Amino acid sequence: MVTFKIRKKFLFALGLTSLLLVALLLLCIVQQETSGKIWILAAIMLPVLGLFVESWRRQIGIGEDCVVACRLFRTKRLPFGEITSVDTVKVRRRVFVSISTEADFLIFSNNYDHFDRLIALLQERLPAAVISDETRGLADNLPQKSNDLFSIWLAVVVLSLILYAQLGGTF
Repeated sequence: MVTFKIRKKFLFALGLTSLLLVALLLLCIVQQETSGKIWILAAIMLPVLGLFVESWRRQIGIGEDCVVACRLFRTKRLPFGEITSVDTVKVRRRVFVSISTEADFLIFSNNYDHFDRLIALLQERLPAAVISDETRGLADNLPQKSNDLFSIWLAVVVLSLILYAQLGGTF
């Protein structure tokens, strides 16, 4: 089985963001900041940590006879013989692929490492009749995605500046 995971650059930046949020929360607790500030920071930190853990665990495997999607608390298996369609939707530089069966479906994006290879394997192992024209054309026109990476690194910079200011630094 060939396994594809979320891009390491994205995971690294998201992990760094999570670490900075935890450090900022601990610093606010140690410095006895107002409880409102601590609660707001905790409310921001929990979804970011959740997203990091979910993204770290997320993977798609292409086997000889099925597609397997592993997420944090669940695993979904779609046998090739049951797949009725593979469709693609492109929104700017983001690509979403939908794999459908009669009873189930799986949606994933181009946030996976080696996304082009993932699409190529699907095209190799599935009958041409179930693959949409958009999906077939995706190999030739695969967008290079970087908007999410820019946003995460921007969060790292902003959190670093906030942490610096919280430690008594001045801008």
